[in-house]
Amino acid sequence: MLTAGTIRTKWGVIIPSTNIMVEHDFAALCPYGVTFHAGRAYIASPSMATDADAKTLLDEMDQGFSTALRDVLTAKPDRIIIAMSAEVMRRGVQGGQDFVDDIAQQAGLPVTTGPEAVIAALHRIGATRIGVLTPYQPESDALTRDYFEASGFEVRQVAGLRCTSATDIAEVTPDRIVAALRELDRCGADALVQVGSNLNAVALAAQAERWLDTPTISMNTATVWHALRQSGITDQRGDAGPLLRDF
Repeated sequence: MLTAGTIRTKWGVIIPSTNIMVEHDFAALCPYGVTFHAGRAYIASPSMATDADAKTLLDEMDQGFSTALRDVLTAKPDRIIIAMSAEVMRRGVQGGQDFVDDIAQQAGLPVTTGPEAVIAALHRIGATRIGVLTPYQPESDALTRDYFEASGFEVRQVAGLRCTSATDIAEVTPDRIVAALRELDRCGADALVQVGSNLNAVALAAQAERWLDTPTISMNTATVWHALRQSGITDQRGDAGPLLRDF
């Protein structure tokens, strides 16, 4: 029985200083008794206007990561979540796993990432062919495609929104996201995947089964779902899409 003030598990969530949506989405999705504690990695230059700018942004994330991890560990969390998908995917499957393993060793804790969570979700729903929506520039789109293909999926199409800064990702309008998802829905995929943790797509992905023919997975929803299940928490809810409702 849960009582007032019960803490079932604590998560330390590493996010870039430019990310607006992760804390909002996690607060909306986490069940009672799950708390998350954000450690922000400072990014001086949020521009993503070019491929070179996007790489600089990720390099700055690398530089600020250890400080963010140090700070969030003061909350004595039970799990670390790396809430920046490109930070993992740009390293490739093995490089991303090595990165995660290194963080787990430093923290002495299990680590969850968005890409890992999406792959687990795709396996759970039995999808093998995917369409991917990103906020990225072409080079990051190519790295995203490579990551999912190396993970065993057929990527039918990647739709990049070409956001010009990390903060602009959160300003993409619902109409633009819906239009992109409708276009992706024509590619013959078993599932659609939205990556980029600052994209405001959790609610739209949850509603998409009403107006698309294809299951749609938001990375932030998948991350919360996977972290909950890996933490032994099986709470379900009916308003957050099929992952948290059915699995």
